[in-house]
Amino acid sequence: MNELSNLQNAEVRIREVAERITRLREDLGISVEEMAANTGCSVEEYRKFETGEQDFSFTFIYKCAAKFNVEITELMEGSSPELSGYTVTRKGEGVPIVRRKGFAYNRLASKFKNKIIEPFHVVIPYSESALSEPRHMASHEGQEMDIVIKGTLRMTVGSHTEILNEGDSIYYDSSMPHDEVALGGEDCEIYAFVMAPHGKSGMAEYREHIAEHHLTNVDKAGLMHPVAADFVNCETNEEGVLSAVHFVNQDKFNFAYDIVDAMAEKSPDKTAMIYVDAEHNERRFSFKDIKRYSCQTANYFRSLGIRKGDRVMLILKRHYQFWFSIIALHRIGALVIPASNMLREHDLVYRFNSAEVSAVVCTADGEVADEVEKACASSPTLRTKILVNGQREGWHDFNSELPAYSTHFGRTADTPCGTDPMLIFFSSGTSGNPKLVLHSYQYPLGHYVTARYWQNADPNGLHFTISDTGWGKALWGKLYGQWMCEAGVFVYDFDRFHADDILPMFSKYNVTSFCAPPTMYRFFIKEDLSKYDLSSLKYACIAGEALNPEVFHQFFRATGIKLMEGFGQTETTLSIANVVGMEPKPGSMGKPNPQYDVQVLLPDGSPAGVGETGEICIKLKEEGVPGYGVTGLALCYFGDEENTAETWRDGYYHTGDTAWVDEDGYFWYVGRVDDVIKSSGYRIGPFEIESVLMELPYVLECAVTGVPDEIRGQVVKATIVLTKDKSPSEELVSEIKEYVKEHTAPYKYPRVIEFVDELPKTVGSGKIRRAAIREMDKAKYQK
Repeated sequence: MNELSNLQNAEVRIREVAERITRLREDLGISVEEMAANTGCSVEEYRKFETGEQDFSFTFIYKCAAKFNVEITELMEGSSPELSGYTVTRKGEGVPIVRRKGFAYNRLASKFKNKIIEPFHVVIPYSESALSEPRHMASHEGQEMDIVIKGTLRMTVGSHTEILNEGDSIYYDSSMPHDEVALGGEDCEIYAFVMAPHGKSGMAEYREHIAEHHLTNVDKAGLMHPVAADFVNCETNEEGVLSAVHFVNQDKFNFAYDIVDAMAEKSPDKTAMIYVDAEHNERRFSFKDIKRYSCQTANYFRSLGIRKGDRVMLILKRHYQFWFSIIALHRIGALVIPASNMLREHDLVYRFNSAEVSAVVCTADGEVADEVEKACASSPTLRTKILVNGQREGWHDFNSELPAYSTHFGRTADTPCGTDPMLIFFSSGTSGNPKLVLHSYQYPLGHYVTARYWQNADPNGLHFTISDTGWGKALWGKLYGQWMCEAGVFVYDFDRFHADDILPMFSKYNVTSFCAPPTMYRFFIKEDLSKYDLSSLKYACIAGEALNPEVFHQFFRATGIKLMEGFGQTETTLSIANVVGMEPKPGSMGKPNPQYDVQVLLPDGSPAGVGETGEICIKLKEEGVPGYGVTGLALCYFGDEENTAETWRDGYYHTGDTAWVDEDGYFWYVGRVDDVIKSSGYRIGPFEIESVLMELPYVLECAVTGVPDEIRGQVVKATIVLTKDKSPSEELVSEIKEYVKEHTAPYKYPRVIEFVDELPKTVGSGKIRRAAIREMDKAKYQK
């Protein structure tokens, strides 16, 4: 009888609230259609609310109150909150409100006006199904504190989960998606104190998010007998986020045979690459074509005396012949050395001699072949010169000589694989001479995660990474991982970057995923993106430099696409990233790729705590084994035992980059170990200040460094490139200083500001060389 009475009372209350809403809407002259649109439901659903046929959710009541400009209590109880001294709510007398299905929410101070906190008594029902169903996340602006008064609670905030028992409490930013689940076979009861955003009163809008199981595009494609499955397998958690990576048969792996040839057999006519030259002429290559041309190139190279173990430099911009050549060299067993066409004589002499290069395959474009010729006089090991897309005395002509050779090049017992050396990268060299980073035949396997879980390469789409082949990033996004995912790549062989030239390519070629450094996105943002059709683009990621949050926000506003940042080095593959299924925090690198054991260590080798800055390090698995048992990690610095011993030591690979980790496990970049500024006892990372500076619309690029100071040891200096419409002035200097003071800790603002036309950058990769700025500043500021 009591239950029946309660049900009848609830029905009466619903009808009373419905009538209040109806009368207010009519008094204000608002149509049913307008209210339906405002509350996010259909006209038919809205009419059921007004007739009392359907109970109200908190979100519905909140939106109605906001539209009518009244307190929620006025709709729920028919009167305004009147008490301002104090109010007492006896046990069981809280005002019920539907906030989440199945949960019992009772307001504990409904009659108190101008509240800065909304207190609830909440009963969370125990449910076996809730433990296995997708998480039902909620969010609302402001903050919240929950205190468990009975039972056990599984509390999820963002990507963090805590188990709370009776008497435990949690305080959190409620704008982060959060979820409560009762454990232990009984209902859980809590007091929840909901606080509005600073400067506001009342309750913020309640948003619901059903946690979905995320799928990569590889998952969605449903590949039959994927070629990569013989060598790498991945696991995901209940939300589809990558949780483990397992490599098998890696000691026998050779990308040319196990991926390229396997794809040529499985899907011979599937598009491997769409190539567009600088004049917009187009060529398409299938996997069958890539196999045929790379075998032909291997036979051609072998006829010129190139053998297993030789070092061969490729200076080929974005020419399609790069793909023929690198795969051919993988077949032969010669070590590939990608290089930039921007190198000059002294750069080439250093590279030829330090790597003992015996052959070079070079573009005829520009002046780089002239620079190679000049370098030959000081490079005794260089014997063979091959020119692509042109003719030159003393050089072999790749284009005209290639067709004479067989298109078959079989695998033999002597074919290299596993931990045999395959590739040498010259590191970016932001300080000192570039180091020679030696990788094995297992290196491409390390990029499976890069393509599948970070770039979200689509086997039914086209991935576009902007990089020149002279930079290691090209192999992150133009070859290994994408073809392991059976996805095609788009290559545009442009001479100079112009955003208005590249943006139309997305719709013309149906580019589905894209990767570029922050500088390129900044140039895109300066364009009016609304002029371009970017509807084919579904996923975008960013690497090469730390991402300023302002770039993230502007690109998202323009496209609706969240930039997924990642971090890695020439010595590694993708090490830290925002992978498919993660919610990116703008400015954060993301979380560690589980194929690596990534840790942040303090100078004494102990783990850094939450929020504590330390060096990013990768734990080695097997000392004394080539590659240390870590697939994707470099073998060593070629010919440089001293730097190898300094970097691979004490059971870790030391990146030389610093970061801190937040309470959710997200990594935040600080800078190179040498970039950290020490001023008046503070340790200041340049990236945070650069991010604030980049919020200013007239700052195109910037670099923050330390300059000597007699009193503080060092002070912060900002070197700034302004947009074309802005000129340097003392007033502008003052404005910039004040802006930084207001938006970060006052001790971090740049006391010295210099305006320049361009920043010094590395050849090929285009990274800002802060070391060069510091070197130039020594003479100016050192006394």
